[in-house]
Amino acid sequence: MIRFLFKGLIRDRHRSLFPIIIVSVGVLLTTFLYSWMSGVLNDMIDANAKFDTGHLKVETRAYNKLASQIPNDLAITGIEKLMNSLQTAYPGFDWTARIKFGGLLDVPDQNGETKTQAPVAGFGINLLGKNSDEVKRLNIGKAIIRGHVPDKPGEILISDEFARRMGVDVNQAVTLLSTSSTGGMAIQNFTISGTVEFGITAMDRGAIIADLSDIQYALEMPDGAGEILGFSKDMFYNSETADKITANFNAQFLKTEDQYAPIMLSLEDQNGLREYIHYVDAVVLFIVGIFLFAMSAVLLNAGLMSGIRRYGEVGIRMALGESKEEIYKTLIYESILIGLLGSGIGTVLGLLVSLYFQNVGIDISGQFRNSTLMVSNMIRARISFTSFYIGFIPGLLATITGTSLSGIQIFKRQTASLFKELET
Repeated sequence: MIRFLFKGLIRDRHRSLFPIIIVSVGVLLTTFLYSWMSGVLNDMIDANAKFDTGHLKVETRAYNKLASQIPNDLAITGIEKLMNSLQTAYPGFDWTARIKFGGLLDVPDQNGETKTQAPVAGFGINLLGKNSDEVKRLNIGKAIIRGHVPDKPGEILISDEFARRMGVDVNQAVTLLSTSSTGGMAIQNFTISGTVEFGITAMDRGAIIADLSDIQYALEMPDGAGEILGFSKDMFYNSETADKITANFNAQFLKTEDQYAPIMLSLEDQNGLREYIHYVDAVVLFIVGIFLFAMSAVLLNAGLMSGIRRYGEVGIRMALGESKEEIYKTLIYESILIGLLGSGIGTVLGLLVSLYFQNVGIDISGQFRNSTLMVSNMIRARISFTSFYIGFIPGLLATITGTSLSGIQIFKRQTASLFKELET
Protein backbone atom coordinates (compact mmCIF):
# COMPACT_ATOMS: atom_id res chain seq x y z
CA MET A 1 0.00 0.00 0.00
CA ILE A 2 2.73 2.47 0.96
CA ARG A 3 4.66 1.68 -2.21
CA PHE A 4 1.51 2.22 -4.28
CA LEU A 5 0.78 5.56 -2.60
CA PHE A 6 4.39 6.68 -2.97
CA LYS A 7 4.35 6.00 -6.71
CA GLY A 8 1.09 7.92 -6.99
CA LEU A 9 2.61 10.97 -5.27
CA ILE A 10 5.69 10.87 -7.49
CA ARG A 11 3.68 10.57 -10.70
CA ASP A 12 1.06 13.15 -9.79
CA ARG A 13 3.05 16.29 -9.00
CA HIS A 14 -0.10 18.39 -8.69
CA ARG A 15 -0.97 16.34 -5.64
CA SER A 16 2.43 16.37 -3.90
CA LEU A 17 4.81 19.06 -5.19
CA PHE A 18 3.18 22.13 -3.61
CA PRO A 19 2.57 20.51 -0.18
CA ILE A 20 6.13 19.15 -0.07
CA ILE A 21 7.56 22.60 -0.90
CA ILE A 22 5.43 24.23 1.83
CA VAL A 23 6.44 21.63 4.41
CA SER A 24 10.13 21.83 3.40
CA VAL A 25 10.24 25.61 3.77
CA GLY A 26 8.46 25.54 7.12
CA VAL A 27 10.68 22.77 8.48
CA LEU A 28 13.80 24.54 7.19
CA LEU A 29 12.87 27.71 9.07
CA THR A 30 11.90 25.77 12.20
CA THR A 31 15.17 23.81 12.26
CA PHE A 32 17.32 26.86 11.61
CA LEU A 33 15.56 29.12 14.14
CA TYR A 34 15.72 26.42 16.80
CA SER A 35 19.45 25.91 16.17
CA TRP A 36 19.98 29.67 16.17
CA MET A 37 18.15 30.18 19.48
CA SER A 38 20.05 27.23 20.97
CA GLY A 39 23.32 28.82 19.88
CA VAL A 40 22.44 32.18 21.42
CA LEU A 41 21.38 30.53 24.67
CA ASN A 42 24.43 28.25 24.78
CA ASP A 43 26.84 31.15 24.14
CA MET A 44 25.29 33.23 26.91
CA ILE A 45 25.29 30.37 29.42
CA ASP A 46 28.86 29.41 28.51
CA ALA A 47 30.20 32.98 28.75
CA ASN A 48 28.43 33.68 32.03
CA ALA A 49 29.52 30.38 33.55
CA LYS A 50 33.19 30.75 32.64
CA PHE A 51 33.66 34.42 33.49
CA ASP A 52 31.10 35.16 36.17
CA THR A 53 28.64 32.68 37.64
CA GLY A 54 30.20 29.25 37.32
CA HIS A 55 27.76 26.35 37.23
CA LEU A 56 27.66 26.75 41.00
CA LYS A 57 28.93 29.61 43.15
CA VAL A 58 29.64 29.85 46.86
CA GLU A 59 29.96 33.21 48.63
CA THR A 60 29.02 34.69 51.99
CA ARG A 61 25.47 35.88 52.56
CA ALA A 62 26.65 39.42 53.15
CA TYR A 63 28.73 39.39 49.95
CA ASN A 64 25.78 38.05 47.99
CA LYS A 65 23.54 40.93 49.02
CA LEU A 66 26.06 43.49 47.74
CA ALA A 67 27.69 41.41 45.00
CA SER A 68 27.36 44.14 42.37
CA GLN A 69 29.59 46.38 44.52
CA ILE A 70 32.31 43.68 44.86
CA PRO A 71 32.56 44.02 48.67
CA ASN A 72 35.78 42.12 49.32
CA ASP A 73 35.59 43.09 52.99
CA LEU A 74 32.71 40.57 53.15
CA ALA A 75 34.57 37.83 51.29
CA ILE A 76 35.03 34.19 52.29
CA THR A 77 37.95 33.31 54.55
CA GLY A 78 39.49 29.88 55.02
CA ILE A 79 38.90 28.98 51.40
CA GLU A 80 41.30 26.04 51.33
CA LYS A 81 39.31 24.17 53.97
CA LEU A 82 35.99 25.05 52.34
CA MET A 83 37.12 23.97 48.86
CA ASN A 84 38.38 20.66 50.23
CA SER A 85 35.00 20.01 51.83
CA LEU A 86 33.19 20.97 48.63
CA GLN A 87 35.39 18.65 46.59
CA THR A 88 34.66 15.81 48.98
CA ALA A 89 30.91 16.43 49.09
CA TYR A 90 30.46 17.14 45.37
CA PRO A 91 33.24 15.33 43.46
CA GLY A 92 31.48 15.79 40.13
CA PHE A 93 32.57 19.45 40.09
CA ASP A 94 35.90 21.29 39.89
CA TRP A 95 36.08 24.03 42.54
CA THR A 96 38.19 27.13 42.16
CA ALA A 97 38.47 30.42 44.08
CA ARG A 98 38.35 33.83 42.43
CA ILE A 99 38.55 37.46 43.49
CA LYS A 100 36.85 40.25 41.59
CA PHE A 101 38.15 43.75 42.17
CA GLY A 102 38.04 47.20 40.70
CA GLY A 103 40.51 50.05 40.70
CA LEU A 104 42.74 52.26 38.63
CA LEU A 105 45.59 51.10 36.45
CA ASP A 106 48.40 53.63 36.50
CA VAL A 107 50.89 53.72 33.62
CA PRO A 108 54.12 55.58 34.45
CA ASP A 109 56.27 57.52 32.01
CA GLN A 110 60.06 57.23 31.68
CA ASN A 111 60.51 59.35 34.80
CA GLY A 112 58.19 57.21 36.91
CA GLU A 113 55.46 59.85 36.90
CA THR A 114 51.87 59.07 35.99
CA LYS A 115 51.43 59.03 32.23
CA THR A 116 47.86 57.74 32.01
CA GLN A 117 45.28 56.22 34.33
CA ALA A 118 42.08 54.33 33.63
CA PRO A 119 39.53 52.32 35.63
CA VAL A 120 39.76 48.55 35.33
CA ALA A 121 37.74 45.49 36.31
CA GLY A 122 40.06 42.78 37.56
CA PHE A 123 39.96 39.04 38.13
CA GLY A 124 42.22 37.13 40.46
CA ILE A 125 42.24 33.50 39.29
CA ASN A 126 44.45 30.50 39.85
CA LEU A 127 46.85 31.06 36.94
CA LEU A 128 49.99 29.51 38.37
CA GLY A 129 48.55 26.49 40.21
CA LYS A 130 49.86 23.15 38.95
CA ASN A 131 46.47 21.44 39.02
CA SER A 132 44.45 24.46 37.93
CA ASP A 133 42.26 24.29 34.82
CA GLU A 134 41.56 28.03 34.77
CA VAL A 135 43.84 28.81 31.82
CA LYS A 136 42.19 26.06 29.77
CA ARG A 137 38.68 26.85 31.01
CA LEU A 138 38.91 30.52 30.06
CA ASN A 139 40.68 29.65 26.81
CA ILE A 140 43.41 32.12 27.71
CA GLY A 141 46.05 30.47 25.53
CA LYS A 142 44.02 31.09 22.35
CA ALA A 143 42.96 34.55 23.54
CA ILE A 144 46.56 35.81 23.73
CA ILE A 145 47.24 38.55 21.16
CA ARG A 146 50.70 39.62 22.30
CA GLY A 147 53.07 38.20 24.88
CA HIS A 148 52.41 35.05 26.90
CA VAL A 149 50.41 33.64 29.79
CA PRO A 150 51.88 34.68 33.19
CA ASP A 151 54.37 32.08 34.37
CA LYS A 152 55.63 33.77 37.54
CA PRO A 153 54.27 35.99 40.33
CA GLY A 154 53.83 39.69 39.61
CA GLU A 155 52.69 39.27 36.00
CA ILE A 156 49.25 40.16 34.68
CA LEU A 157 47.23 39.96 31.49
CA ILE A 158 45.43 42.99 30.13
CA SER A 159 42.80 43.21 27.39
CA ASP A 160 44.38 44.12 24.06
CA GLU A 161 41.87 46.86 23.27
CA PHE A 162 42.49 48.42 26.68
CA ALA A 163 46.27 48.15 26.24
CA ARG A 164 46.17 49.97 22.91
CA ARG A 165 43.94 52.66 24.36
CA MET A 166 46.32 53.14 27.28
CA GLY A 167 49.41 53.02 25.07
CA VAL A 168 51.11 50.19 26.97
CA ASP A 169 52.94 47.14 25.67
CA VAL A 170 54.12 43.76 26.85
CA ASN A 171 56.80 43.71 29.60
CA GLN A 172 55.85 47.22 30.69
CA ALA A 173 55.43 47.95 34.40
CA VAL A 174 52.08 49.26 35.65
CA THR A 175 50.61 49.98 39.08
CA LEU A 176 47.23 48.84 40.37
CA LEU A 177 45.47 51.25 42.73
CA SER A 178 42.58 49.62 44.57
CA THR A 179 40.97 49.15 47.98
CA SER A 180 42.08 46.42 50.36
CA SER A 181 39.69 44.11 52.19
CA THR A 182 40.25 46.19 55.34
CA GLY A 183 39.24 49.44 53.64
CA GLY A 184 42.73 50.84 53.15
CA MET A 185 44.52 51.85 49.97
CA ALA A 186 46.02 48.95 48.03
CA ILE A 187 48.96 49.71 45.74
CA GLN A 188 50.73 46.96 43.85
CA ASN A 189 53.18 46.94 40.94
CA PHE A 190 52.76 44.44 38.11
CA THR A 191 54.38 43.62 34.80
CA ILE A 192 52.24 43.06 31.72
CA SER A 193 53.09 39.60 30.39
CA GLY A 194 50.57 39.62 27.56
CA THR A 195 47.41 41.06 26.06
CA VAL A 196 44.23 39.10 25.42
CA GLU A 197 41.02 39.34 23.44
CA PHE A 198 38.15 37.14 24.60
CA GLY A 199 35.57 38.29 22.07
CA ILE A 200 33.31 39.49 24.89
CA THR A 201 32.84 43.25 24.97
CA ALA A 202 32.44 43.43 28.75
CA MET A 203 35.82 41.72 29.17
CA ASP A 204 37.71 43.32 26.29
CA ARG A 205 36.78 46.87 27.21
CA GLY A 206 38.97 47.09 30.30
CA ALA A 207 39.82 43.90 32.17
CA ILE A 208 43.01 42.65 33.80
CA ILE A 209 43.70 39.11 34.95
CA ALA A 210 46.21 38.29 37.67
CA ASP A 211 47.14 35.25 39.70
CA LEU A 212 44.96 34.68 42.76
CA SER A 213 47.87 34.71 45.20
CA ASP A 214 49.08 38.09 43.89
CA ILE A 215 45.65 39.64 44.41
CA GLN A 216 45.30 38.04 47.84
CA TYR A 217 48.56 39.72 48.80
CA ALA A 218 47.68 43.06 47.20
CA LEU A 219 44.20 43.27 48.77
CA GLU A 220 45.23 41.79 52.14
CA MET A 221 43.10 38.67 51.75
CA PRO A 222 45.24 35.73 52.90
CA ASP A 223 43.37 32.45 52.35
CA GLY A 224 40.38 34.51 51.24
CA ALA A 225 38.35 34.95 48.07
CA GLY A 226 35.23 36.73 46.99
CA GLU A 227 33.69 33.58 45.54
CA ILE A 228 34.29 29.90 44.94
CA LEU A 229 33.03 28.62 41.60
CA GLY A 230 32.10 25.06 40.76
CA PHE A 231 32.26 23.70 37.20
CA SER A 232 30.93 20.30 36.16
CA LYS A 233 33.60 17.93 34.93
CA ASP A 234 32.14 17.85 31.41
CA MET A 235 31.46 21.63 31.41
CA PHE A 236 27.77 20.90 30.76
CA TYR A 237 25.25 22.71 32.93
CA ASN A 238 22.46 20.51 34.25
CA SER A 239 19.70 22.57 35.85
CA GLU A 240 18.19 19.72 37.85
CA THR A 241 21.52 18.60 39.31
CA ALA A 242 22.53 22.18 40.16
CA ASP A 243 19.25 22.86 41.99
CA LYS A 244 19.58 19.66 44.04
CA ILE A 245 23.15 20.48 45.09
CA THR A 246 22.34 24.08 46.05
CA ALA A 247 19.33 22.93 48.07
CA ASN A 248 21.45 20.30 49.84
CA PHE A 249 24.27 22.73 50.64
CA ASN A 250 22.08 25.62 51.79
CA ALA A 251 20.04 23.32 54.04
CA GLN A 252 23.12 23.04 56.28
CA PHE A 253 22.98 26.76 57.10
CA LEU A 254 19.23 27.43 57.26
CA LYS A 255 19.11 28.02 61.01
CA THR A 256 22.18 30.22 61.32
CA GLU A 257 21.95 34.01 61.32
CA ASP A 258 25.64 34.48 60.61
CA GLN A 259 25.96 36.90 57.68
CA TYR A 260 29.35 35.39 56.88
CA ALA A 261 27.91 31.89 56.51
CA PRO A 262 28.33 30.54 52.97
CA ILE A 263 25.47 30.39 50.49
CA MET A 264 25.46 28.45 47.24
CA LEU A 265 23.85 29.72 44.04
CA SER A 266 23.29 27.91 40.77
CA LEU A 267 23.97 29.54 37.41
CA GLU A 268 20.24 30.20 36.95
CA ASP A 269 20.03 31.99 40.30
CA GLN A 270 22.32 34.73 39.02
CA ASN A 271 22.06 37.58 36.50
CA GLY A 272 18.40 36.75 35.78
CA LEU A 273 19.47 33.70 33.78
CA ARG A 274 16.62 31.49 34.99
CA GLU A 275 14.06 33.88 33.51
CA TYR A 276 16.13 34.24 30.36
CA ILE A 277 16.40 30.47 29.83
CA HIS A 278 12.67 30.00 30.37
CA TYR A 279 12.00 32.88 28.00
CA VAL A 280 14.09 31.26 25.26
CA ASP A 281 12.28 27.94 25.78
CA ALA A 282 8.96 29.74 25.44
CA VAL A 283 10.13 31.50 22.27
CA VAL A 284 11.17 28.17 20.74
CA LEU A 285 7.75 26.66 21.49
CA PHE A 286 6.10 29.78 20.07
CA ILE A 287 8.14 29.53 16.87
CA VAL A 288 7.24 25.86 16.41
CA GLY A 289 3.59 26.67 17.13
CA ILE A 290 3.52 29.52 14.61
CA PHE A 291 4.91 27.35 11.82
CA LEU A 292 2.58 24.52 12.78
CA PHE A 293 -0.42 26.83 12.53
CA ALA A 294 0.76 28.53 9.32
CA MET A 295 1.60 25.30 7.52
CA SER A 296 -1.64 23.67 8.67
CA ALA A 297 -3.65 26.60 7.28
CA VAL A 298 -1.84 26.52 3.93
CA LEU A 299 -2.01 22.74 3.65
CA LEU A 300 -5.67 22.77 4.65
CA ASN A 301 -6.41 25.13 1.79
CA ALA A 302 -4.29 23.01 -0.55
CA GLY A 303 -6.13 19.91 0.63
CA LEU A 304 -9.51 21.49 -0.03
CA MET A 305 -8.47 22.50 -3.55
CA SER A 306 -7.00 19.06 -4.17
CA GLY A 307 -10.12 17.42 -2.79
CA ILE A 308 -12.32 19.31 -5.24
CA ARG A 309 -10.11 18.21 -8.12
CA ARG A 310 -10.10 14.62 -6.89
CA TYR A 311 -13.84 14.13 -6.50
CA GLY A 312 -13.81 12.22 -9.80
CA GLU A 313 -11.09 9.93 -8.44
CA VAL A 314 -13.09 9.40 -5.27
CA GLY A 315 -16.13 8.49 -7.35
CA ILE A 316 -14.15 5.86 -9.26
CA ARG A 317 -12.81 4.34 -6.07
CA MET A 318 -16.29 4.19 -4.56
CA ALA A 319 -17.59 2.61 -7.74
CA LEU A 320 -14.92 -0.05 -7.32
CA GLY A 321 -16.24 -0.83 -3.85
CA GLU A 322 -14.03 1.29 -1.53
CA SER A 323 -15.76 2.82 1.45
CA LYS A 324 -15.44 6.46 2.44
CA GLU A 325 -13.49 5.39 5.55
CA GLU A 326 -10.90 3.51 3.46
CA ILE A 327 -10.51 6.46 1.10
CA TYR A 328 -10.10 8.81 4.06
CA LYS A 329 -7.40 6.53 5.53
CA THR A 330 -5.43 6.51 2.29
CA LEU A 331 -5.54 10.31 2.22
CA ILE A 332 -4.07 10.34 5.75
CA TYR A 333 -1.36 7.88 4.67
CA GLU A 334 -0.55 10.14 1.72
CA SER A 335 -0.24 13.13 4.06
CA ILE A 336 2.16 11.19 6.29
CA LEU A 337 4.35 10.38 3.28
CA ILE A 338 4.26 14.02 2.17
CA GLY A 339 5.08 15.14 5.71
CA LEU A 340 8.03 12.74 5.95
CA LEU A 341 9.41 13.74 2.54
CA GLY A 342 8.98 17.47 3.16
CA SER A 343 10.32 17.25 6.72
CA GLY A 344 13.34 15.25 5.58
CA ILE A 345 14.19 17.74 2.84
CA GLY A 346 13.56 20.74 5.11
CA THR A 347 15.62 19.28 7.95
CA VAL A 348 18.62 18.64 5.69
CA LEU A 349 18.45 22.16 4.28
CA GLY A 350 17.92 23.66 7.75
CA LEU A 351 20.93 21.76 9.13
CA LEU A 352 23.10 22.97 6.25
CA VAL A 353 22.12 26.60 6.88
CA SER A 354 22.64 26.10 10.63
CA LEU A 355 26.06 24.52 10.00
CA TYR A 356 27.11 27.56 8.00
CA PHE A 357 26.10 29.98 10.76
CA GLN A 358 27.63 27.68 13.36
CA ASN A 359 31.01 27.97 11.66
CA VAL A 360 30.79 31.60 10.48
CA GLY A 361 28.46 33.33 12.96
CA ILE A 362 27.38 36.97 12.99
CA ASP A 363 29.41 39.74 14.64
CA ILE A 364 27.18 41.74 17.01
CA SER A 365 29.94 43.57 18.88
CA GLY A 366 28.53 46.91 17.73
CA GLN A 367 25.33 46.25 19.66
CA PHE A 368 27.15 45.73 22.98
CA ARG A 369 29.76 48.50 23.04
CA ASN A 370 28.56 49.84 26.39
CA SER A 371 27.12 46.61 27.74
CA THR A 372 28.30 44.77 30.85
CA LEU A 373 26.57 41.55 29.80
CA MET A 374 28.70 38.46 29.34
CA VAL A 375 27.71 37.93 25.71
CA SER A 376 30.04 36.73 22.99
CA ASN A 377 30.64 39.20 20.17
CA MET A 378 30.07 36.38 17.67
CA ILE A 379 26.63 34.83 17.80
CA ARG A 380 26.51 31.38 16.23
CA ALA A 381 23.91 28.71 15.61
CA ARG A 382 24.34 25.44 17.48
CA ILE A 383 23.31 22.09 16.03
CA SER A 384 22.15 19.73 18.76
CA PHE A 385 20.45 16.34 18.71
CA THR A 386 17.06 18.08 18.91
CA SER A 387 17.84 19.97 15.70
CA PHE A 388 17.62 16.69 13.78
CA TYR A 389 13.99 16.04 14.70
CA ILE A 390 12.42 19.34 15.83
CA GLY A 391 11.26 20.11 12.26
CA PHE A 392 9.37 16.82 11.94
CA ILE A 393 6.93 17.92 14.66
CA PRO A 394 5.29 20.79 12.72
CA GLY A 395 6.03 19.06 9.39
CA LEU A 396 4.03 15.92 10.17
CA LEU A 397 1.36 17.52 12.35
CA ALA A 398 0.63 20.23 9.78
CA THR A 399 0.16 17.80 6.88
CA ILE A 400 -1.93 15.35 8.92
CA THR A 401 -4.04 18.16 10.37
CA GLY A 402 -4.59 19.78 6.97
CA THR A 403 -5.54 16.50 5.30
CA SER A 404 -7.73 15.40 8.21
CA LEU A 405 -9.80 18.58 8.03
CA SER A 406 -10.00 18.75 4.24
CA GLY A 407 -10.74 15.01 3.94
CA ILE A 408 -13.88 15.42 6.02
CA GLN A 409 -15.50 16.87 2.92
CA ILE A 410 -15.70 13.33 1.52
CA PHE A 411 -18.17 12.35 4.24
CA LYS A 412 -20.24 15.49 3.70
CA ARG A 413 -20.95 14.71 0.04
CA GLN A 414 -23.61 12.30 -1.09
CA THR A 415 -22.54 9.17 -2.92
CA ALA A 416 -24.90 10.07 -5.76
CA SER A 417 -23.12 13.38 -6.21
CA LEU A 418 -19.76 11.67 -6.45
CA PHE A 419 -21.01 9.27 -9.10
CA LYS A 420 -22.54 12.19 -10.98
CA GLU A 421 -19.17 13.97 -10.96
CA LEU A 422 -17.61 10.74 -12.21
CA GLU A 423 -19.97 10.76 -15.20
CA THR A 424 -19.01 14.33 -16.10
